[in-house]
Amino acid sequence: MNVDKYGQVILSESEAFQALYQGQTNSFDSICLDNKEVVQQYNQSISKNADDLPEIKLHQLLDIAVEQFDRDNQANWFMPEEYKNMDIEGFLVDQCPKQNYDRLIDELVLFRQHNMIDLLRYLKYLVDTMRSKNILWGVGRGSSVASYCLYLLGIHKVDSVKYNLDIKEFLK
Repeated sequence: MNVDKYGQVILSESEAFQALYQGQTNSFDSICLDNKEVVQQYNQSISKNADDLPEIKLHQLLDIAVEQFDRDNQANWFMPEEYKNMDIEGFLVDQCPKQNYDRLIDELVLFRQHNMIDLLRYLKYLVDTMRSKNILWGVGRGSSVASYCLYLLGIHKVDSVKYNLDIKEFLK
């Protein structure tokens, strides 16, 4: 298995079938091969014999900077439109006790500077989805507990204001 500079996993033919066989992936959508002949042969075969199977992708060398690749992908969050258009900053202000308002505003400024407002929207969607499906998640770990915004969203249960945790630990 290889990983390109963008973090895309590139599998050989045997690695792809081993991943499928061992249940490491259950979708051809997530498989990207480096052998053009195998990809063409497989895709031609399924187009003739099994229309309901997805095509395997051939790894494409990209001609953009890694930073641009990251920006492009961060603009494509998989979440419902209601979350994509949500006023997440207003939501967080509504959740915040008045005595912690300054900390919240400081964090929101940093999240904006780091172009991470969509991340907050996605995390709200994630928490809502997990709650609706009765999925349990941990109380918090690592540097994420330094974020008061994440605490207000319910990502973790550690009140970073109460324990005087510096947001810069999260946004290093």
